[in-house]
Amino acid sequence: MSEPTAETVRERLRSIAAPGGETDIVSAGMVSDIFIAKGKVFFSLTVPAEVADRLEPLRKAAEDSVRTIPGVEKATVALTAERKGGQAAAPQRTAAGAAPASKPAPAGRQTIAVPGIKAIVAIASGKGGVGKSTTAVNLALALQQNGLAVGILDADVYGPSIPRLLGLSGKPEMADDKLIRPMENYGLKAMSMGFMVEEDTPMVWRGPMVTQALTQMLRGVAWGELDMLIVDMPPGTGDVQLSLAQQVPMAGAVIVSTPQDLALLDARKGLNMFRKVEVPVLGIVENMSVFVCPDCGSAHSIFGHGGARDEAEKLGVPFLGEVPLQMAIRETSDAGTPVLVSDPDGKESSFYRQIATRLSEEVQRQDETAGEGPSIVFE
Repeated sequence: MSEPTAETVRERLRSIAAPGGETDIVSAGMVSDIFIAKGKVFFSLTVPAEVADRLEPLRKAAEDSVRTIPGVEKATVALTAERKGGQAAAPQRTAAGAAPASKPAPAGRQTIAVPGIKAIVAIASGKGGVGKSTTAVNLALALQQNGLAVGILDADVYGPSIPRLLGLSGKPEMADDKLIRPMENYGLKAMSMGFMVEEDTPMVWRGPMVTQALTQMLRGVAWGELDMLIVDMPPGTGDVQLSLAQQVPMAGAVIVSTPQDLALLDARKGLNMFRKVEVPVLGIVENMSVFVCPDCGSAHSIFGHGGARDEAEKLGVPFLGEVPLQMAIRETSDAGTPVLVSDPDGKESSFYRQIATRLSEEVQRQDETAGEGPSIVFE
């Protein structure tokens, strides 16, 4: 049986009325580009943010309709909320039925929050190899040791590192409410594509499939009540970064860089990308800032030193701190026992704890500046 075409899918969707009943969802311009791969169909419906919580039946109707097309094995439809520039979000209902105080999101930003999660913080870098994932895990553990309920989402679908860094293996189970139960170690709830596939299996996926996987790991997981969800982003400025910025109201992003000029150039691109999509930049972390010889104790600036601090000052963003290039950090990370676990009172742990404290202060400052809290809408 031949694979269906995007036009076949669009024709089937013309049978579904748009909200108001005056036209269909295709003619109304609600249907995104349609991606088809091996009988699996992916697309989204763009709807007004103020009514997104009432359009789950429409999403399901579109999904069910496409599944009946010959050759379609699976259909996945997501709701994407949008708002016209300058339009404020209407108050939405919480799980208890009360309308919480809401803060307007910047024009064009997604306003559908993940229920139970107070703040989502992305740990990002302009390029790979700067220790971003190690920084994300140790910051999450430091925040937890500071008294917060913390989870970590591995958004690097192509190169997931969180399972190894947290010493986790196996596959997640389903919770009673048909959500995925996150894996857990050292008190951190974690979700990663690395739990779904073998460590040496490459993920050969195109952008829409990666976006759908991220949506599932964000909204299809029983995170429970979290003060903060740390998101370990893939390096660069691609689909995942843009999708996350469009899907949820983020508290902000942290940029991790090494001190040398080339890394800082890429870090600057990452920072400007978040600014362009109106995600606050909470600060810059300089990783591998200096190497202290374990034998003689002398310090060596292998990648330079102080470049990230200078860049933060130049760009007008906070400098959250620096982490030296230490053997203990590398060894414990490879072993799945991060320094915040293996030596919580050690010198290496103190660097992350100081950065975590400054990060919490920046998140709080952003929240006070923006308002009392994000609006919460259930899809």
